[in-house]
Formats: sequence, C-alpha cells, structure tokens
Amino acid sequence: MPMIPPTTTAQQHKVNMGTKKFYDPPELKSAKEKLKAHLIPHIPDKPFDGPLRLIVRWCFPATGKHHDGEYKYTKPDTDDLNKALKDIMERLGFYVNDSRVASELIEKFWAEIPGIYIRLEELE
Repeated sequence: MPMIPPTTTAQQHKVNMGTKKFYDPPELKSAKEKLKAHLIPHIPDKPFDGPLRLIVRWCFPATGKHHDGEYKYTKPDTDDLNKALKDIMERLGFYVNDSRVASELIEKFWAEIPGIYIRLEELE
C-alpha cells in the first residue's frame, strides 16, 4: 500500500481520569482511519480461519542521511506499529481473530517509495 506510514501507534491510548476509560487521541484515530482506508480495497471474500503468517514491511520516507533499503532502527517500535494494523485487519474481516497469526515477520526500512507492504499466507 503506497503511503507515508503513520508513526502514531496503538500504545498511545489516553485515559480519561474522570471516567477511568481509555480513548484514542485524534492523532491515533487519524492513523487508524488512514490504515483502514488503504486496507478496504484488499479485504478477502471470506476471513481466513486457520494458522497464518503475516509479513509486514514498513517503509518510511528516506531522509538525507538514510538510503533506500536501509533498516530503520529508531522509533516507533515494530510491535507497536503492528498492533493497530492487526486489529484493523481483524475488524475488516481479513481473519477471524488475530490469534490466527502464528508467524510474523515485521521489518522497518527507509525507502525512496514509502508504504506498508503486507503479505498474509495460510500455513499448513
């Protein structure tokens, strides 16, 4: 999915101290909507319901000191990035439950062409 990946993660929930409830701040809501909009055209006809491998490559815009294909080893963390993505994929019907993801490969790179590249494979 060609795009500039959001850097706001699911770990950035806020707490309303009056009601003691978690909520998503506007930046996180916006990031989730961006992911959802890019995922909708790729929803499978039927949710996967078996063991899956999820491969995700987060490609962030390369800056002057970073080159295309260089690993990005700064924030945000890969597990934080993938949490919102997996939750949205579940809600959209890519799989019955994100617990079906038995194998994951998550990578971050600097790239000339930014985006999020996702591959979902059924395992035997």
